[in-house]
Amino acid sequence: SPGMRERRQKLLEINRAAARVFHRWLYQPEGAEALAYLQKRGLSKATLTSFGLGFAPNRWDGLIAALAEQGYDKRDLLEAGLAVSNKDGRIYDRFRNRVMFPIIDIRGEVIGFGGRVMDDSKPKYLNSSDTPGFKKSKNLFALNFAKNHCSERLILCEGYMDVIALHAAGFESAVATLGTAITSD
Repeated sequence: SPGMRERRQKLLEINRAAARVFHRWLYQPEGAEALAYLQKRGLSKATLTSFGLGFAPNRWDGLIAALAEQGYDKRDLLEAGLAVSNKDGRIYDRFRNRVMFPIIDIRGEVIGFGGRVMDDSKPKYLNSSDTPGFKKSKNLFALNFAKNHCSERLILCEGYMDVIALHAAGFESAVATLGTAITSD
């Protein structure tokens, strides 16, 4: 339906805006630890840019405030799975103190995120919740890159970092599931 299409388009716009904000934060003082972690894992600036990696600061409303400046309401972020609400109805950032991995579909749209904690909190990896624009069970991380490089075989990895390391080493058909079991989709 047209209404559904418009909603999905708005969610994609919010995700793209969020990805830009996360990427910018990686290079700001509060992202220093995350940047050091990624560099220690051997990722070049070109790889960080190519995968659009970023950082979500350890604040309750960092993304909410940054996207409010661009005209997005926190309820939009709630619908996009970028914010969550507690039982009192307070809305806050879903991703805090995490290295951020945008999940990009084969059309090049940012459809969701994976976030890896910078400390010992759980879960170690947190993914966007399913939204009208994103179904974890129907997508693979880095399929947007792999589709241009593989004919009939994919290398299925356990996690995002494995995929990125393989791509950086020239194995561009590497993909990962989005924290779900392999489904028939």
